[in-house]
Amino acid sequence: MTTPFNNPIPPWALTIAAMFSIQLGSTLSAGLMPTLGPIGTAWLRLSMGGLIVLLLARPPLRSLRLRDAPAVLGLGIATGVMSVTFLAAMERLPLGTAVAIEFLGPLSVAALRGRGVRSLVLPATALAGVVLLTEPWAGRVDPIGVGFAAIGAIGWAAYVLLTQKVGDRFSGIGALALTIPIAAVVVAPFGVPQAFGHITWEIVAVAAGLAVLIPVLPYILEMRALRQMTHTAFGTLLALEPAIGLLLGMVVLAQSPSVLQLVGILLVVFAGAAAQHGGRRHPHPLPTKPNAQPANDTKATGSDSTLQTRQENRQGQT
Repeated sequence: MTTPFNNPIPPWALTIAAMFSIQLGSTLSAGLMPTLGPIGTAWLRLSMGGLIVLLLARPPLRSLRLRDAPAVLGLGIATGVMSVTFLAAMERLPLGTAVAIEFLGPLSVAALRGRGVRSLVLPATALAGVVLLTEPWAGRVDPIGVGFAAIGAIGWAAYVLLTQKVGDRFSGIGALALTIPIAAVVVAPFGVPQAFGHITWEIVAVAAGLAVLIPVLPYILEMRALRQMTHTAFGTLLALEPAIGLLLGMVVLAQSPSVLQLVGILLVVFAGAAAQHGGRRHPHPLPTKPNAQPANDTKATGSDSTLQTRQENRQGQT
């Protein structure tokens, strides 16, 4: 029987596919923001994503326990915060810069779980890269845009931690049928007023297409990947995301980074890659008792030093 740990698709491939899906979906969402605004765009995209996921999977309400509520609600809130703050930052900053600032969140998760000097040096290296990207000495930095991206970094860090926890608890994509609708509800009080009066059937169709790129596809892929990877391995692969954002910003949005900004991206990517310290999670042992919970229904246990050994195969969705 196929398990998450013998899937033919390696987890690094799923993570890279998710990153391209996220950045492409975010880039294309720029076309809706002049009409709906960033919060309205995020809300409509999440709402369409929630409907799509509910058509694909039934929420696992019967297996939901009271102790699962904080992680599920937290993941839904983190998803909503990430969606809104990233689009708001992208409205004011170049795509690669916004991604690099937000990447400080998962990088901190990876680095701080390490030991020694690297836990301080690597985030500092990435921060230096962000400074080069924003070029504050040139007087062109948008503090509001940087603030949105910084909030998004916190949301992204929480998302990485909670996705693994929720993904270990629920099989398939049932967890997304809980968390994406929660994210849409969280954003609704701010997104509905911004989008009200501007929604047409054409915009709904476009939003539904964007919802497949983000949040549906990447969240499925990342949840499957995180069932087989440590936080540090995942954070390492995410180091490529600022570079992907920079590339798509240049190709799709015709944004032209300076030489210093290119150096800044390289510093962020280097810091993220160097934060890696092992990568594979050991598969959970199969239950021996007939009434035991399925293996993928257990929670990850043990310290990161125990879990961080090598990288394995993963499957799925961004």
